Amino acid sequence: MAGLVPFNKRENSLLSTGFEGFQNMLDDFFADAWPFTRSLADDTFKIDVQENEKEYIVEAELPGVKKEEVDVSLNEGRLNITVSKKENVDKKYKNYIHRERRLSSMTRNIFLRDSDSEGIKAKLEEGLLTITVPKVVKPDNFVKITIE
Repeated sequence: MAGLVPFNKRENSLLSTGFEGFQNMLDDFFADAWPFTRSLADDTFKIDVQENEKEYIVEAELPGVKKEEVDVSLNEGRLNITVSKKENVDKKYKNYIHRERRLSSMTRNIFLRDSDSEGIKAKLEEGLLTITVPKVVKPDNFVKITIE
């Protein structure tokens, strides 16, 4: 029962029952991060899509991203937002022991059925990318049919 205490990760070979994986699962159940911990390495940016009669409004949260690192395109109704961020620290020290670089790329695709490729606007301000996509104005093809 000692393994059921939250955050208890002690390894004691004298009390080994063969169910340590099960005890770790129960410990994780009672942890603050339940049900899942989200890793930013596997996560993408968040988007919200609004619709009204005239347009779609797409908002993407991109904190710390510059507009040069964002690519937005529309192809046959599919809005594609791609972020490519490269972090390279240029240090002139030759005696470094450890050096890292980071490169991340994230892509989101949204299908906007009635989107018009003309008049699309995009603005990145304070980490929020707002894209306004107008809708194609379709004529009303409603026809009343009389029965003979």
